Amino acid sequence: MDETGTVISLAGGQYRLCAPLAGSAYGVVWRAQALNATGWVAVKLVNLEQMRRAPPALQARWQSSAHTEIAFLRGLAPWDGRHIVRLLDSGEHQGMPAMALELLDGDLGAHLAAEQAAGRPPAPGQALAWTGQVNGALARVHAHGWRHLDLKPGNLLLDRQARTVKLADFGTNRRLDDLGAHSYVGTANWQAPEQFFPGDGGYATDTRTDYFALGALLYYLVCGRLLRYSAACGQAWQVHGRDAAAALLDAHQGRPAVLQPDEAALFAGRIGHAAAAPALGLLRRLLAERPADRPAHALEISRALAAAGAVLAAPDWRSAA
Repeated sequence: MDETGTVISLAGGQYRLCAPLAGSAYGVVWRAQALNATGWVAVKLVNLEQMRRAPPALQARWQSSAHTEIAFLRGLAPWDGRHIVRLLDSGEHQGMPAMALELLDGDLGAHLAAEQAAGRPPAPGQALAWTGQVNGALARVHAHGWRHLDLKPGNLLLDRQARTVKLADFGTNRRLDDLGAHSYVGTANWQAPEQFFPGDGGYATDTRTDYFALGALLYYLVCGRLLRYSAACGQAWQVHGRDAAAALLDAHQGRPAVLQPDEAALFAGRIGHAAAAPALGLLRRLLAERPADRPAHALEISRALAAAGAVLAAPDWRSAA
């Protein structure tokens, strides 16, 4: 088991583990010191203790997820770096895939929780700006032939000084040219209907599945709470696991509606009525139950965000509301 002071050797250098930062089902992220350069990095390792306890099929899935993330991030060169976390180094540690990533200031989920507890929710303009940055990250992911399938605040890393976010955690990525239905991946609280409710043979997702999650994120940033639909999916998964979709369908006698009228009204009120029309119009399209009714491309989303942002940036937008 890795501990503070352990030195990790990857292809491009060595890194001393200093403090754990985060963990997941199969991984652990450490704050680490780069020994061959000045500065700090985030080292992401497979949790060997969890790996030893997992059945062989799950072990293979976890290793595949780590290899997928490394392959995707390597494929982004030449690096843009604006809204996707940067891969600095990669290799193996104790026979498992490992990587060194740029070190940022924690995840957006933890930041929002702390700010909300202190009575400082993000301003509408900041919520739109962060949504635009994530849209830019998704555009890059999609342009490289992948879909992310696990967009959520915990997978967005914050640069506090620049007040920007970067998309991270690409282990659930799937190729866009892989058109077949697939097994369950992602996080129930942030999933589109087609990612939570299986069809024949599994789950049929594409780029518009990521756009639904972007809509759920936009609502969360503006309103400070999950959609009731999203919360219901998450609770059902906690209680019923793989049977969550069937249990939710039974409880609601069908799929629950995604955006309730009072939720739309709350969103419009929080964003400011002058900007409500373009912002709420975008939210409704992102959260459409049918993928065909969602935006087809990041440019559509960018234009709608710009329209809402222009109203918020106007000197008299609050009085106009």
